[in-house]
Amino acid sequence: MRVQPNGAGPGLMMVDSDPQFLAGAVVDVCGVTLDRLRYEEEQAYYNDLYLLSPVGYLVVAFDQTILQANLVGAEMLGIARNATQAHRLRDFVGRTYLPDFDHFFGKAINSAAPVQCRLQLRHSAGERLQVTLLASADGSGQACRVMIERAEGRQAAVERNEERFRRIVHSAEEGIWEINAQSITTFVNPKMASMLGYMIEDMLDRPLTDFMDEEGRIILQRNIARRQQGIAERHEFKFLRKDGRDVWTTMATNPILNASGAYLGALALVTDITDRKVSTELIWQQANFDHLTGLPNRHMFMDRLSQETRKADRTAAFLALMFIDLDHFKEVNDQHGHAAGDAVLVEATRRIASCVRSTDTLARLGGDEFTVILAGLDHVGSVERIAQAMIAALSQAFEIGGQRIFISASIGIALYPPDARDLDALLSNADQAMYASKNGGRNRFSYFTPDLQAAASARQNMGADLRAAIAAQQFEILYQPIVSLHSGAVYKAEALLRWRHPTRGLLGPAEFIPFAESNGLIGQIGDWVFREAARQAHAWQAAIDPSFQVSVNKSPVQFRRDADMYEGWFGYIEELGLPRQSIIIEITESILMQGADQVLERLRHFRAMGLQVALDDFGTGYSSLSHLKRFDIDYVKIDQSFVSQLEVDLGDLALCEAIIVMAHKLGLKVVAEGVETEGQRQLLLAAGCDYAQGYVFAHPMPAAQFEKMARESLR
Repeated sequence: MRVQPNGAGPGLMMVDSDPQFLAGAVVDVCGVTLDRLRYEEEQAYYNDLYLLSPVGYLVVAFDQTILQANLVGAEMLGIARNATQAHRLRDFVGRTYLPDFDHFFGKAINSAAPVQCRLQLRHSAGERLQVTLLASADGSGQACRVMIERAEGRQAAVERNEERFRRIVHSAEEGIWEINAQSITTFVNPKMASMLGYMIEDMLDRPLTDFMDEEGRIILQRNIARRQQGIAERHEFKFLRKDGRDVWTTMATNPILNASGAYLGALALVTDITDRKVSTELIWQQANFDHLTGLPNRHMFMDRLSQETRKADRTAAFLALMFIDLDHFKEVNDQHGHAAGDAVLVEATRRIASCVRSTDTLARLGGDEFTVILAGLDHVGSVERIAQAMIAALSQAFEIGGQRIFISASIGIALYPPDARDLDALLSNADQAMYASKNGGRNRFSYFTPDLQAAASARQNMGADLRAAIAAQQFEILYQPIVSLHSGAVYKAEALLRWRHPTRGLLGPAEFIPFAESNGLIGQIGDWVFREAARQAHAWQAAIDPSFQVSVNKSPVQFRRDADMYEGWFGYIEELGLPRQSIIIEITESILMQGADQVLERLRHFRAMGLQVALDDFGTGYSSLSHLKRFDIDYVKIDQSFVSQLEVDLGDLALCEAIIVMAHKLGLKVVAEGVETEGQRQLLLAAGCDYAQGYVFAHPMPAAQFEKMARESLR
């Protein structure tokens, strides 16, 4: 589109009416077979392009119905732009000119090149106009483009049209906004100023960004290159009124270019659609959310469930669907009234929401039935912790209208994909599991699968034993020496947790840590281990060496969830007077793979506390080199799977040598784990390894026995 600036008045432009231009303006919709309403919608963008032209433009169907009209065209005929289809162009032609018009229009509908005709049109109010018509078929097989220009002299026509154009612009129901090449406002019409609550003079010479929020500024910056290239656009856009309220608009933007194609600015036609937008959003809100609780309703819930199951399929993960029914809720309505029942539902919503993550989906299906989609979980035990938390939260008294109301919850759990791949079947299975909880006495949760329910019961029993173990102080720590390969001295130890079970004897961590994680007890146990190790390190610094260090293992679950304990640890170290570098936190590579930003933040927290970090089981995970470069690591511990074959596998020996050289280049110390023979010790020493631990030196042992060994290593 060729646009020329017009000096006749601010914010005005003229569209070149050369017949060559009209032919070039044809929009090709060839091959589209739509009904007239759809066709009209397709022409909306064309209409926006020509709406402000000072000559008349029409889109006319082959049966001569007027489909579209710009402002000048509608004014020439005396018709309303929003009701053009009630009129046929032939009805406005003077009687004596009808044969000429019929011949002209018959040629136009079959011609891609413009056809010209001079004739007389009659305004709806009776005024007669001598005009020149230019028309050509638009290629869709349904309509013509028609340009109307008064037949009076060119200069007189221009002056007349410009005067009409000024009048139209100032009385238009659409906002009109002109900016220069620097996006500074150079013209707005009264409608545009009123739309944003300003006086016209208050908007002039101000940047367009003054009337936008941050999101709008980003969109403006993103689209400026397109405008500078002369590309017209039409889209929805949000402005800010002077009083701060949002104004949603549809905005058609035409770049203004000079004769050489340089960008001078842009002219926009702006229509307020705020009421329509609000209405649309309200309809969508009502269709997808529960009016009482504000939760997603069944429709939105099924959509979210579909999305989450597809995500689970892509990541080979599982999700849990929880079906929650409030026990004795009918009695609440019967005894206290429906207003109290609604208050209970709102408070129940809050309590359930407090038990799940912000990324989980909580929905109300109706009545007292809720569902929760738990996605991206580590293991089934995580579901049980959430279910137990919900049961505990909902069993607390509800204070409603000065009365204490008690209810409970029955929860059913089904897993995707093990229990069902079909969404309706998955929901039905969770519902069945909920009824199993009801039949089992309420105030409990049940799995759909009997085997899972049995495993859950076993975990709950183990959880009870673990809680008793914490209270009865049944945990103890054994210490394994970490030996300097160069001197044989012992200045470090790894703290290894054991559980002296009253009936099963001494249990290793593999036999109970998973249960502690799934029952939410790992935080308490980990806190006890840290404090006990710190206390022992302080004692050994006095008895063995002031630089003595103790390593403490952290599980992935503990690493993610015990942030609140860090400050307590810091205070305890200060209380002991223990140098902060006395404690080494051991983490595995698998932790580094789980949310890098979160891990970096935790490691920075450790650094702030002065603790050191060791990367355990090195070589068994992924991206080891990048981990050593990115994360704050002090020690690398070579996994025992590489050490065990050193004497018989040259490949493992070469790998260990490479790890040692690489770590030293990065300023890290290396500890070899699982050293069981003298030959392995000698090979590691020759490779330059700093420290080693394993049965060739000693098994894990109680603190008193360890202290004796460490003292002897220093002689």
